Amino acid sequence: MKKEVWFGLTIMAMVVLVAFIFLPPLAQMTNGHLGLLMLALVVVAIMLGFPTAFTLMGMGMVFAWIAYRSQSPELAVQQTLDLMVQRAFSVMSNDVLISIPLFVFMGYLIERANLIEKLFKSMHLAMARVPGALAVATIVTCAIFATATGIVGAVVTLMGLLALPPMLRAGYSVQLSAGAITAGGCLGILIPPSVMLIVYGATAGVSVVKLYAGAFFPGLMLAALYVAYVVIVAKFKPHLAPPMAAEDRHVPLPEFAEIVSASVSNKVLPGLMGAIKGKRNAAVPMRQLVNHLIIALLPALAVAAIMGAIYLKVTAPLPPEVAQGVVEMGGSSFDAPAEDQGNAGGLSEPEAEGGLQAPPAEGAASEPVAAAPAQVAAPAAPVVVEPAPVQERVPAPLTFWIGLASATVATLLFYAIFNFVRLEIFKMLLASFFPLVIMILAVLGTIVFGLATPTEAAAMGSMGGLLLALAYRRLNMPMLRESVYLTAKTSAMVCWLFIGSSIFSAAFALLGGQDLVNTWVLGMDLTPMQFLLLAQVVIFLLGWPLEWTEIIVIFMPIFIPLLPHFGIDPLFFGLLVALNLQTAFLSPPVAMAAFYLKGVSPPHVTLNQIFAGMLPFMGIQVFAIFLLYQFPAIGMWLPGVLYK
Repeated sequence: MKKEVWFGLTIMAMVVLVAFIFLPPLAQMTNGHLGLLMLALVVVAIMLGFPTAFTLMGMGMVFAWIAYRSQSPELAVQQTLDLMVQRAFSVMSNDVLISIPLFVFMGYLIERANLIEKLFKSMHLAMARVPGALAVATIVTCAIFATATGIVGAVVTLMGLLALPPMLRAGYSVQLSAGAITAGGCLGILIPPSVMLIVYGATAGVSVVKLYAGAFFPGLMLAALYVAYVVIVAKFKPHLAPPMAAEDRHVPLPEFAEIVSASVSNKVLPGLMGAIKGKRNAAVPMRQLVNHLIIALLPALAVAAIMGAIYLKVTAPLPPEVAQGVVEMGGSSFDAPAEDQGNAGGLSEPEAEGGLQAPPAEGAASEPVAAAPAQVAAPAAPVVVEPAPVQERVPAPLTFWIGLASATVATLLFYAIFNFVRLEIFKMLLASFFPLVIMILAVLGTIVFGLATPTEAAAMGSMGGLLLALAYRRLNMPMLRESVYLTAKTSAMVCWLFIGSSIFSAAFALLGGQDLVNTWVLGMDLTPMQFLLLAQVVIFLLGWPLEWTEIIVIFMPIFIPLLPHFGIDPLFFGLLVALNLQTAFLSPPVAMAAFYLKGVSPPHVTLNQIFAGMLPFMGIQVFAIFLLYQFPAIGMWLPGVLYK
């Protein structure tokens, strides 16, 4: 029997043993203990290979029937069926879940648009001089592509086909290559737009918009830590990641570039400008020179546009002072009686109209308001509205000018080394990297800045995926049919998970399991730091036998009710959990990323080598959790700035 099978059976035996040790004898069992037994049985059933959603649903219905039967046996079946229907309806009426199929559809469209091959080629050429260039390019490509798709299996599989053979041919260590692919492919469940964050938000009742804003910088931090690890390993142990050979870094130049670089200059701007003037451009069409000059100036134009937008923002006129009171036109509020001062400036009801008045006395004159018409007819004084003074812009702060000078120097240095080889690499990035990044930033920007809901942004992202597939001439009916089918399949799995989780949580609460857990945890008299440490250790250990979906839908409803007692923000807890759940894809024996990679690896790459390669990246994930806990502003600063 294989080692991983023995490992799985050992964990199952430990779960059953712990359940029997901590649970009282059968005669002394309460409903709360039955809830804990249900939790242990669900974990064992999932590890045995039963479908998660239907296991949760079945266990929940059986134990809900037990809970209802202990109260009223004649209504137990009816109440259990009612519970199932009500829970399913309440889950499926959640509007946030609409964004899941749209984001998944966007991911499958981009995956089948064949962008990843061009993206990987351009990235590894752009980073050719960086130590461990192929592994660094793999992590960056995985991060970008996983962000766009959010489908770990698709990213790991495609990168295993594209990146693993070149790294092995270049002499890279099997462990380092496998670790870079699997760890980079898992970033899609953390960096927005992430389906995992939507699932956590719907489970914990946290705003998905705030989760997206909070997870942005932790995701970038984790990717940067991966890259730093690879660079350090390649620098100090070059035999594990040899530098790229000269022939691998060679970029063929088009004919016009060879002519201009040989006759004018090897640098792009002097070469193109010199070729445009005079007779030296006789062998090159003027239109081609102008087009490439515009492409070469795009970085400078981008820097100018960004700095211009920042200048307009920092020098915007200060808002005018808010008036402290409202003065009636043509008069002064100070002339009003004392009892009416509270209504000055507001809309007040006319005194005589609609009120109760005393009838006129007998024999009195029947002309009570003889002078009133003259008063009403008196023309009002003309109101002169003075034009508001033009607000002048405030001076730009010193930090802006320092930033402008730094950006200018960096742009000049960039163009000083910008030759025709780098121009060709830049054109490759324009065709593969920038369209994808612009689409991702557009989707995230509309969500984070409140311009659209996650569902609306997901719909626009799906449209962007269709346009990208059309632009790259990959949009056809078979591709569209397959994307729709896979989207429906994935969305149905997520929805059934939610329904099963909702029924399971209801049964767990009915049995009193949640109260038992709360009493046990609160009885330990933990500090907030100790509770966070306990929760993260439990989630880390659960990541070994379970996937992130089971951990969120089964165990988050147990932890979330305890957060208010310890004064922990559910948003911050969700960010820690999101970082921690990266381990669920990298920890054996249910490390799905390892099995995805093994399925497309050469025969000599063993599963043990892949597992060994993932362990250092698991250590980096634990270090990232520590950094986020020590410096919460990494995740909480952006939501705090945007949603005060």
